[in-house]
Amino acid sequence: MSLVDTPMIHTLSRALSLTSLRQRLVSENIANIDTPGYQTRDIDFAGELRHAIDQGDSDGETATIHTLSGREQRPDGNNVSIDRESLLMAQNQLQFQTSVAVLRSEFSRLQLAINGGSNS
Repeated sequence: MSLVDTPMIHTLSRALSLTSLRQRLVSENIANIDTPGYQTRDIDFAGELRHAIDQGDSDGETATIHTLSGREQRPDGNNVSIDRESLLMAQNQLQFQTSVAVLRSEFSRLQLAINGGSNS
């Protein structure tokens, strides 16, 4: 394991991959709000992150994308809710910003260790 190959960095990498994927899905859902028959797609962010932590997996390509059924549909069969998608977008942005802040903190901690405790 290298200095920057830590479990924390792997977890944060996975979190960033998942927030990126979720952002793409939310954007696709909003773009298809008027597409007849379109069904909302999403991931289980917490479940996928838990799996990454348990398995040590930081590859964002293995996330399972779910089609959300059982939701209220319009007469054309579309079940996208702009309120839900807007809330998810805001939540996802906060998760991304938090992950980046923690990652910066982790790198600062590593830099401090490399420099022998001085901030130079």
